[in-house]
Order: sequence, then C-alpha cells, then structure tokens
Amino acid sequence: MKWALVSVALIFSLVFLLLPLANVFVQALAKGWSFYWASLTQPDAWAAIRLTLLVAGISVPLNVVFGLAAAWAIAKFQFRGKSLLVTLIDLPFSVSPVVAGLMFVVLFGLQGFFGPWLDAHDIRIIFAVPGIVLATVFVTFRSSRAN
Repeated sequence: MKWALVSVALIFSLVFLLLPLANVFVQALAKGWSFYWASLTQPDAWAAIRLTLLVAGISVPLNVVFGLAAAWAIAKFQFRGKSLLVTLIDLPFSVSPVVAGLMFVVLFGLQGFFGPWLDAHDIRIIFAVPGIVLATVFVTFRSSRAN
C-alpha cells in the first residue's frame, strides 16, 4: 500500500508539474537556441524582465512585513479589530483574482470611484506599476497567510 501511494504521488507530480514545465521549455526552444536567445535580447523582453523583478522586489518584502506583523499581532494580542484583520487576511482565499482585478479597475480606473481624482492629480494606478504591485500583493498574499 505504501508503494502504491508513493507511486500515485509521483505520477501525479509528473503529470501535473513536470510535464507542463517540460512543455514550456519545448515550446520556447522549438525554433532553436539562437531564436530563443534573440527573443530574450529584444527590448520588450528586457522591459518585461525588469518589470517582473521590480514588482517582485516590492511585493515580496511587503508580504513578508505585513505577514509577520499580522501573524505576531494575531497570535500574541487581543485587540479590537482582530476579527477584521483575520477577515482581511482570508479575503484573497474567497475572492477570485479576476474579481479582484475588476475591483481594482472599478476603484482606480478612469471611470472608477477614485478615477477622476487620481486623473486630476496625474496619479496612475491601473495599468501602471502601483496597480501591478497591488494586484500581485493581493494574489500572493494567499501564500503568506497567517493563522
């Protein structure tokens, strides 16, 4: 029975983790290494890589700081608003990323709730780095959830 369960776990890992990963590399290298390298040296590719590194460099520390502070506060103290804090932490589990994206557009888009004020002050959130960071922090907060 032990070996059967281990085999099922390995097959599951192979099918759902390794095969898609292998497919990504096969598709990326389908036209050869030279085409792949030429694609990576394009200005748009470098812009995407820089944006990814910037957003990760902002989002990860924010999640670490907020996650540690929230976990410490929830575990050590009794305070008014504790249940609200726990609810906010659980929010990414109950709200789809698509719905969260729509919420950000409704709040911060040009026709949104804060849109006219943001536009009047020349502040860009949606389709700019702050919006990408906000969405990334919201979505990745699932993995840094405090209990």
